[in-house]
Amino acid sequence: MAAVSGRPEGTVRAAGGVVWRETARGDVEIVLVHRPRYDDWTLPKGKLEPDEHPVLAAVREVWEETGIEGVPQVRLPTIGYLTGEPGVDKAVDFWSMRVRADHGREPDHEVAEVRWVPVTRAQSLLTYAHDRGVVAAFAALPRVTGEVVLVRHAHAGSRHAWHGTDELRPLDSLGVRQTAALTPLLRAFEPVRVVSATPRRCRDTVDGLGPPVAVCRAFDEGSAEGIPGAVEALLALAREATPAVVCSQGKVIPPTLSALRPANTTAIEAYDTPKGTGWLLAFAGTDAVAADPLVPLTPGP
Repeated sequence: MAAVSGRPEGTVRAAGGVVWRETARGDVEIVLVHRPRYDDWTLPKGKLEPDEHPVLAAVREVWEETGIEGVPQVRLPTIGYLTGEPGVDKAVDFWSMRVRADHGREPDHEVAEVRWVPVTRAQSLLTYAHDRGVVAAFAALPRVTGEVVLVRHAHAGSRHAWHGTDELRPLDSLGVRQTAALTPLLRAFEPVRVVSATPRRCRDTVDGLGPPVAVCRAFDEGSAEGIPGAVEALLALAREATPAVVCSQGKVIPPTLSALRPANTTAIEAYDTPKGTGWLLAFAGTDAVAADPLVPLTPGP
């Protein structure tokens, strides 16, 4: 699994969102911002702060430029363009985002207007071709109705070095640091349900998210239901249409994703999932629209 990171030196990194809502008539609108400094219409976005994860930067920048609390759903194309400085370009990672809350924003010297426009009209209003490409990719997606973040538990030492019952094996010091890096990232998805496989290391990985952790044996390695049971448990969460986080194990996640066959990946995708990482799954009903890697920034030693 490749992390969302690692641009060439001389690249300014930024992140933003295509924030959408559904009107009473069932149409889709997205939010654009007008920047007086450039006299342009563009998507909300901005530079990453030092040691900031792109997903968290995207959520923060959308909030700062629009007053909207957005929840990421699907990774959209990354755009790149020259900044005008010699040897420096900009790379912007985008996510589609549903609206959790819209608090509004007063105009200022950075953003003079925040405007909701039908997605079909956005192309004619946007100033830049690269923004229009991102919106076209969003418009091609099915309507996302649910998000589930599927993560693998953090590091818990060696099974052979642990002398107690394996289900009780705790996170080790690396696992605690991995969990600390993972937790704020998972909170960005505003989970209403938090579900875990039986082992303590799974429960401890997602215990700090707020909602109580519900144990589901369908996500255990060697469960009686096997991979079909894990798939059905995920689809049941998707049908609830409320965001959820699920923590499972290394032998469960790759075959479960292969069985779901997300539309943005290939049939031969390996779905490698190191400990303390995961996948953002977006669903349209029970169809997997996308599976996007979710990799926290590397924790310290």
